[in-house]
Amino acid sequence: MWLLDVNMPSKLVLLLKELRIEAGTAQARGWGALSNSSLVEATVAAGFSCLLTRDRLFGESASRVLKRFPEFSVVLVTLPQLREQQFLKAFRTAWNRAPIIPLPGQLVVWPTAEGSRHES
Repeated sequence: MWLLDVNMPSKLVLLLKELRIEAGTAQARGWGALSNSSLVEATVAAGFSCLLTRDRLFGESASRVLKRFPEFSVVLVTLPQLREQQFLKAFRTAWNRAPIIPLPGQLVVWPTAEGSRHES
C-alpha cells in the first residue's frame, strides 16, 4: 500500500486504484502536519510500504530515514506542478512509459528521461 504526501493530488488515489495499487493520503489520515521522519514512522506503523512525495527536501533526508526503515521506499515524483487534471494526465503518461517500481530501503526518483533512477 502506498501513501501520498500532502503535496500530491488526492485524486491520484483513484488513478493508482485503476493501476491496481492500493493507496491513501496523509491528509485523510490526519498526518498533514507531521514532520518527515514522524510521517515515515506513522506510515510504516500503519502498514504502508511506499510514500510518494514532491518534496525535494524530503528526498534529500530520505537516506537517513530509510536506514531506520529498510523495508520502506520513498518515491520523489519530479513531474511539474500542474493543475490536478493536468498532473493526473502527466502522471498516467509517465507511468505508461515507465511505472514506479518502489525499492525497499531506497529513494526512487520518478520519472526520469531514462526511466526510474534509484539512489541509496
